[in-house]
Amino acid sequence: MEEKIEENRSSVGDGVKNRNNHPRTGEDDVLNGDSPKLKSQNVSLFREYVIALRPWSFSASLTPVLLGATLSYKVTGYVNLLVLFAVCITTLSVHAAGNLVNTYYDFKGGVDNKKSDDKTLVEGVMSPSNVAALGGFCYAVGCAGLLILCFVSPAKVEHLALVYFCGLSGSFMYTGGLGLKYIALGDIVIFLTFGPLSVIFAYLAITGDFALVSLPYSIPLALNIECILHANNCRDRETDQKAGIVTLAIILGPTLSYLAFCILLFSPYIAFAYVAINYSSTFILPTVTIILAFSIERDFRSGNLLEIPFKVAKLNLILGISFVAALFLSHKNNLPFINWF
Repeated sequence: MEEKIEENRSSVGDGVKNRNNHPRTGEDDVLNGDSPKLKSQNVSLFREYVIALRPWSFSASLTPVLLGATLSYKVTGYVNLLVLFAVCITTLSVHAAGNLVNTYYDFKGGVDNKKSDDKTLVEGVMSPSNVAALGGFCYAVGCAGLLILCFVSPAKVEHLALVYFCGLSGSFMYTGGLGLKYIALGDIVIFLTFGPLSVIFAYLAITGDFALVSLPYSIPLALNIECILHANNCRDRETDQKAGIVTLAIILGPTLSYLAFCILLFSPYIAFAYVAINYSSTFILPTVTIILAFSIERDFRSGNLLEIPFKVAKLNLILGISFVAALFLSHKNNLPFINWF
């Protein structure tokens, strides 16, 4: 009898040892958060949040910042990389927040539907409260970036705050608050915010000075960025009309909207060609991207508007980088306006 008891104890002990010597799965994975299904859900949720930010549009805020940084280098001969990094984070955060505000109010106002480009709320990918919370978080990150700049930038705090909150107000009031997008004033907001304001903010943060030198250089990029918005509004003309809002594309109609699109698309190349011929040959770099612009214009003229905003955004990135490269490679004495200030 004692021998049987000992055998049973031995078998139980071996079972415990075997269980301890093998990795546990199933319930333990779920409890520890290591379930493959749970991991997949987390990855999917993160992907949805990233898509809701519309990262494809970030070139519209990144290229003006790089342009302002390059201008500051040409004028002063230096760039504080820490300040530049803080400016990039601040600007991108406000841009992302503005995109989320746009998503929220377009859905609340019935502008977005199943045919719209932004289906974040229409298809229930995220809830309105989650979009609002993520937008608030992005604005908080932007304010944190401003706080960092107050310590590391040579600019006066009140100057930084003035330009920053002008940009923040523009990003919110585009669809929130006054809803400037809905009364045909959105184009002006986008032109000013992603053009002169962003370039001035970067230049100010790095050099500590307000300088009018950044204004003429910001215009070509601002026109190209406005072209993205105008293309988007031309594509959504019918749905916007049904929703009862007014955009520049609705006011102008198809023919004049096409003309406005061509002006916005090709005007920067006139400026680049003029500078390349009369000042610095390096500006041939952004000029050659006109090949892409002709292809986009052809699609617009053919009525293939679905992908036009994305194509113009892609052009904006290539144009912006080549513009910054041309400016960086040029000698200071060969650049217009630089020696005026």
